Amino acid sequence: MRPTRVVLTAAAAVLAPALLLSGPAFAAAAASPSAAAAATEAGGGSDIPVDEMSDDDLRIAILRILADEDSGKRVVREANAALDNGTTEAMRAFLKTGYPLARAEDDRVALTRILADPDSGKRVIKEINELLDNGTATEIRQWLETGYRLAQAEDDRVALTRILADPDISDAMRAAVTKAIDGTPEEMRYFLEYGRYEVDA
Repeated sequence: MRPTRVVLTAAAAVLAPALLLSGPAFAAAAASPSAAAAATEAGGGSDIPVDEMSDDDLRIAILRILADEDSGKRVVREANAALDNGTTEAMRAFLKTGYPLARAEDDRVALTRILADPDSGKRVIKEINELLDNGTATEIRQWLETGYRLAQAEDDRVALTRILADPDISDAMRAAVTKAIDGTPEEMRYFLEYGRYEVDA
């Protein structure tokens, strides 16, 4: 990582109003409303349009995207390419159109990986197939952020109910499953992945 990028990374971490990747120029150049939404999320909250950002502002905005643990491989690759290029034009082009398009591709890859997971349940599979067939970039992003959790929770509840229906399970397992069903989606997932194997141990 270049020395200037290290300094800018630190600056991005403490930047108080965050930079907003939106404005008339961005809206005109974005591939779709979902692209505008994607870039707006990455930027944060001031009123600076992309075309009015200084070089340092542009770098900080891109570094914020790189610091996001949800950024996928294509986003990371193209963000780094824009920083390595270093020109104002390259950084603006990435923020205006490159980032939304790259994230849309990464999100579709994420759906495909979930679909290929043998542990994915019926509702998860159904909703992913619908998104891959007809979903917009915005709908896919929303599903990954909130819909996946809810669909997974429904599938997990079904899996727990099946365990509960087994007449041969122990009293300890029955009590643990009942508690898990009453819990949060995260607690149900944890129980199915780990907790069930700790009961009666």
